[in-house]
Amino acid sequence: MPGKNFFRIIFIVIGAVIGYEVYNKFYFISDSSIYYNILFNFLAIVIGGMVGFLISSLFGTKVQLLFTKIIYHIQKTPTQNIIAAIIGLVIGLIIANLLAYSLSFIPIIGPYLPIILSIILGLIGISVGLNKKDEIINFFGYFKNINKIRKRENKSLRCEKILDTSVIIDGRILDICQTGFLEGDLIIPRFVLSELQHIADSSDSLKRNRGRRGLDILNKMMKINKNKIKIVGKDYKELKEVDAKIIKLAKDINAKVITNDYNLNKIAQLEGVPVLNINDLSNALKAVILPGEEISTQIIKAGKEPEQGVAYLDDGTMIVIEDGNKYIGKRVNILVTSILQTPAGRMIFGKIKMVINNRSDKLKNSMRTSSGK
Repeated sequence: MPGKNFFRIIFIVIGAVIGYEVYNKFYFISDSSIYYNILFNFLAIVIGGMVGFLISSLFGTKVQLLFTKIIYHIQKTPTQNIIAAIIGLVIGLIIANLLAYSLSFIPIIGPYLPIILSIILGLIGISVGLNKKDEIINFFGYFKNINKIRKRENKSLRCEKILDTSVIIDGRILDICQTGFLEGDLIIPRFVLSELQHIADSSDSLKRNRGRRGLDILNKMMKINKNKIKIVGKDYKELKEVDAKIIKLAKDINAKVITNDYNLNKIAQLEGVPVLNINDLSNALKAVILPGEEISTQIIKAGKEPEQGVAYLDDGTMIVIEDGNKYIGKRVNILVTSILQTPAGRMIFGKIKMVINNRSDKLKNSMRTSSGK
């Protein structure tokens, strides 16, 4: 808080300035020499400063207390009130200055009207600003919120996503890109391409086909205009594992990772890297089946346990059927008994409720009936 010396200096400076202005306005002697003018100006400044010093000695303490009270009340006043008052004051002074020029031509009182208008309209502006503070803050807050929303949307749109080897070979990422649900740039690291090429050149026919499938998927994705495919050449020679390089790159460029690799998914989550798992998306889109419902399906093969049969839904969900081994190749209605959620997806367990005879069974039965007759 400013002390007495500060206010004393302020009063002395103000007094000196007033003394100088008073002398030049009311005591100008045209025939005096330049030396006398300099002397009189100096004396006016000194006298004005002395008067200011005397006033500061008499009223400095009271002025300091007044100033302290004003600062205290300003500190206690909410920031919203101060902002609203300043906005109202500025608007009031602008209106006062617009009216001042036209009213300044009025005789006698014309020169004083701008000052009077500035005081009156300034006070009115402060009063209106304080009364309308909520509306003013909401008005400016509206644009602030719009800017925040736009920045958030732009940030989400700009969020890059890194594709790993498994999700490229899987191929479902191509269908997702074609639907337009995936936004932002898709990043293909150079070391992922190298791994794909290595798989495509493998002596193992299964691996070779998988690698070539991945390269074909990338070529098709390049032709889709809905997502921009960017190949990044940044590599991390100190890291040997491709998964570790992907996580490191995602951290460096603040990107998400798209994968269907269970291990990469878990490691990325531990490292704090956002992950988009294709398997999770696929499971979320599967039809909801509850215990007690009936499903019509065809038993494909025997299960791991004795007497079990295995069937699949159209979305690839495995159904383990109790006592279904003897009905392999036949369509059956099963009653769902339980559902198990695994990292690889859902498994449905059920038991046979009814065997559906196909056309050949019906034909055999009819031939047997006719021959029996």
